[in-house]
Parts: sequence; C-alpha cells; structure tokens
Amino acid sequence: MNKYTILMLGIIFDTIGMLSFSIPIVGEFSDIIWAPLSALIFYKMYKGVAGKVGGILTFVEELVPGLDVIPSFTIMWVYKYVIKKQK
Repeated sequence: MNKYTILMLGIIFDTIGMLSFSIPIVGEFSDIIWAPLSALIFYKMYKGVAGKVGGILTFVEELVPGLDVIPSFTIMWVYKYVIKKQK
C-alpha cells in the first residue's frame, strides 16, 4: 500500500470511530466492538513498535467515553510520513 492509500484508510477508520460518538447511548456500546477491532487494524497498518503502541492507545481511546474525537489513525500517518520523514 502506498502512503496515500494508508491515509485514506486512516481517515475512514477515524470517521468510523467518531460516528459512534454521534449516536447517544448506542454509540458507546458500539465502542466495545470497535475498540479491539480498531486496535488490530492499527497494529496491522503500522507495524513495529509504533503499531503496537498506537494499537494500545487506539484501544484505550475508543473505550474511554468522549475521546472518540481524536483522529489517531490520521495522527500516526502525519507522524510517520511527515514528521519522522523530515528527521
């Protein structure tokens, strides 16, 4: 996968995570399913230490009410392909 495909997928996954935030009560229960799934996807997309740490953080972010608005997939893409690349 090229980096722009990863970006598009990341935006889609962040949107899915945020959608549960927009549905009161039902949305928080959907996070129980989405949290481990998003952590696994994150781990597969960003291999290595970054994938492991990001997967754990994404899992926690999805389970804690109110944190669904954090675009963790997109933040990791910026870190990996913009910030880290500049160093």
